[in-house]
Amino acid sequence: MKKLILFLSLVLLNISCKSQNETIVYKDKVVVSQVNPKLVVGIVVDQMRYDYLTRFYNKYGEGGFKRMMNEGYNCKNNHFNYIPTKTGPGHTSIYTGTTPKYNGIIGNDWFDKNLNKKVNCVEDNSVQPIGTSSNDGKKSPKRMLTTTFADENRLFTQMRGKTIGISLKHRGAILPAGHTANAAYWLDYKHEGAGNWITSSFYMNNLPKWVQDFNTSTITESYFKEWNTLYPIDTYTESGSDLNMFERKFKGKESATFPYNLEALKSLNGNFKIIAESPYGNSLTTDFALAAIDGEQLGQDEFTDVLTISYSSTDKIGHDFGVNSKEVEDTYIRLDLEIERLLKYLDEKVGVGEYTIFLTSDHGAPDVPAYLKSEKIPSGLFDESAMFDDINELLHKKYGAPGLLLSRINNQLFFNHALIEKKSLDLQLIKQTAANALLKYDLIDKVFITSEINIFENINGYVESMLANGHHQKRSGEVLFVYKPAVFKDTPWNRTGTDHHSGFNYDTHVPLLFFGKGILKGSTINRTEIIDIAPTISALLGISFPNGTIGMPLDFVLEKD
Repeated sequence: MKKLILFLSLVLLNISCKSQNETIVYKDKVVVSQVNPKLVVGIVVDQMRYDYLTRFYNKYGEGGFKRMMNEGYNCKNNHFNYIPTKTGPGHTSIYTGTTPKYNGIIGNDWFDKNLNKKVNCVEDNSVQPIGTSSNDGKKSPKRMLTTTFADENRLFTQMRGKTIGISLKHRGAILPAGHTANAAYWLDYKHEGAGNWITSSFYMNNLPKWVQDFNTSTITESYFKEWNTLYPIDTYTESGSDLNMFERKFKGKESATFPYNLEALKSLNGNFKIIAESPYGNSLTTDFALAAIDGEQLGQDEFTDVLTISYSSTDKIGHDFGVNSKEVEDTYIRLDLEIERLLKYLDEKVGVGEYTIFLTSDHGAPDVPAYLKSEKIPSGLFDESAMFDDINELLHKKYGAPGLLLSRINNQLFFNHALIEKKSLDLQLIKQTAANALLKYDLIDKVFITSEINIFENINGYVESMLANGHHQKRSGEVLFVYKPAVFKDTPWNRTGTDHHSGFNYDTHVPLLFFGKGILKGSTINRTEIIDIAPTISALLGISFPNGTIGMPLDFVLEKD
């Protein structure tokens, strides 16, 4: 009896607290009873408005979006809580549980005050491209200041749980996967790229064999084919006319109408780039994600792995054709089939009920301003370049110094501090002069000025709080302006198609679906925020929240112990 009590005591001393899994260590043997999902898959659909779930609902099959909505948890009133709503900040905030104010990713690009030039959110010239000679491979997450939940899972599992990030866009692959990822892969399709999946030396020195095999296959090239509507075009009653003046045309095509012969059009449209600008870019992303699940053996042991997938072609098609286009409708009908294909593969490889998925978006988008105007809805395009030159000239005349404005980006102005100090000028007075000038423009609705040390002050309103959440003290500009609804900057590429950046509902309201192990079935119309996703997944896994998290776990979506 005493021996039995001693044996039980030794076992109990070696039982870890219930967290990621119930782990029992006895001598050199580790026995794990799987409590958590074997794999967490985060899906970000670039530029997906919430109403794409409801608008195209009757066109979806039963195994994709509908399966997640009907068998999982649907947060119907999910929003971003900061400005600007762009791809880099969106992906970062989803996975870090905090806003640009803390995670530091204030835009896809921004003006670096120390380097005195524009920088990209994942630019890193200290690393080398792997799988390409293009500078597009010189990327890493070094500018992201906080951890992601994938980082925390890696730390929790002593780096045993893998993290793989995948997207056609580098920022869509790199930022979600975090600082400790085993790999992030993106497609080399820019600047006449080779159409290969690539990475950087931040992660590895050579591509794994499964990636090399994928690149040497003909999978990517197989998508140089015709893009026509999946179903008869006259059944696409949820979108506008196929022939209109609100859409961008591919070079070599007389009109933005179906069908599109990608093989014939590729040479005039960046070769592999045209695949990324069609629904087949999403298909290619799924192909590569399935290869990653198999090649990396994700979800095949007792330590939870994380796979981040960003479907980027939806954004490119939205930019080209706009919210109301037949092209967008067809893209989402086809994406539904990709989600179904992914779920079926996970059922087979990881096991039904052994994985957890969330699906959301990095931002939404408004209808094309020209289309809205045709329907008598206020909208417009604003010439930021002319504004920048005019205000610089105004400041020059008033203060006797040329070039007091250095940059305008993300609806922010950056001032020439070195020149202001050299001339002994009053910075706050210069800011006030610029702000007053901005307010005189009809399409600008509001203007805000930061303090001398660039702190956003007087946070006493909804827009003000969103701007503050997106404002990083060291990186952001000093005068911020907000357009009227459905207004964005006038550029050649914005005169057709759409854009995004604002705090209006068309940009902030995006889907949030949870599905799989540990997730309840249900829905809510109560407001949730994008920063709530990371702490929710962290709570599910029993791991530390990402170190900058300010969001709250959505306990109502999780099964109770």
